[in-house]
Amino acid sequence: MSPLSSLRVLDVATLFAGPSAAAMLGDFGADVIKIEHPRKGDPARGHGPAAHGAGLWWKSLARNKRAAAVDLSSADGQAILRELAARSDVLIENFRPGTLERWGIGPDELHRINPRLVIARMTGFGQTGPMAKRPGFGTLAEAMSGFASSTGEPDGPPVLPPLALADGIAGLAMAYAIMVALDARGQTGRGQVIDMAIIEPILGLLGPQVTAYKALGVLPQRTGNRSNSNAPRNTYRTRDGRWVAISTSAQSIAERVMRLVGRPELIDEPWFATGQGRVAHVEELDAAVADWIAARDSDEVIAAFEEAQAAIALVYDASDIVRDPQYQALGTFLTMPDEDLGEVTLQNVQFRLSETPGEIRWPGPAKGRHTDEVLGELGYGADRIADLRDRGVVA
Repeated sequence: MSPLSSLRVLDVATLFAGPSAAAMLGDFGADVIKIEHPRKGDPARGHGPAAHGAGLWWKSLARNKRAAAVDLSSADGQAILRELAARSDVLIENFRPGTLERWGIGPDELHRINPRLVIARMTGFGQTGPMAKRPGFGTLAEAMSGFASSTGEPDGPPVLPPLALADGIAGLAMAYAIMVALDARGQTGRGQVIDMAIIEPILGLLGPQVTAYKALGVLPQRTGNRSNSNAPRNTYRTRDGRWVAISTSAQSIAERVMRLVGRPELIDEPWFATGQGRVAHVEELDAAVADWIAARDSDEVIAAFEEAQAAIALVYDASDIVRDPQYQALGTFLTMPDEDLGEVTLQNVQFRLSETPGEIRWPGPAKGRHTDEVLGELGYGADRIADLRDRGVVA
């Protein structure tokens, strides 16, 4: 028995943040029904690389989900959602604030139908405030959170991440919020509404920037690959052209690194005893590490750091990741059958539970793959489904 197998989740969100939260629930057995527009589908299907016309990001994002294509802007589609909500535990949506209410299926109506329903609302800016009804994406959250302003080289422009970073963080946060709301329901018997703005969860990963500004009037500065908290911390090129990253967040690690690169005398300097002190002398420390690494091939560098019990890793691309023995030992990736590609390789569940492990049961399905199945569970007969299909309500 999977730990969440008793839950039914309606994923009526699009793109990344809300759907990623739903996928995490599906990893542990929740019956996730993905609702998409019959013609447009979820835009995530077209994001990123594709093979034989099938979006590869979609294969992971929609894993373990049953795909039903329903037009929620139509009266018949709204009736279908009401029937599904009546027998579901969670509904995840990311329409602009007021959209569900305009369709007559807002939280008040859904809770009238099912008081135990947890309604997770994921939007760029939340349900209230002067920006609430603006279109919002993770890129805007990465800009507004301070992430971009603190990322990049000191003399360069702000840098945005090359991935859906804010969306991913918000998805993780929403999965946690849903589990909290479900636990509260176990105590009260009632569902509730979760209001999450994508601009907020990423703030928590950026440290006490606002706290420091309010207390000290200081602002984070762009430092490239260096750190404001400790040194040396950077990427360094080896003699054979590979790049390695090192971290010295712990004082003992910083001391081991300096002994390894032949500069043990720096350890006795009073400033070396704190991360901030080392940051003030980062040029000297970085030069010592960079010169030592540049004179050696990557295999020798890695072996020496491991022997010294200092923290180091090669900078990987995807071709390195699939060959890495640590990822292989963890079972981080699995290859499974796929209806479009024959087989596909996906990242496995992100953590391992000793008693109730999660599982990826199938990759993201074709649009509408399970429409008939889902409607059949509601008691819709073949003729009624065919009529809805003919009228474009479902696909």
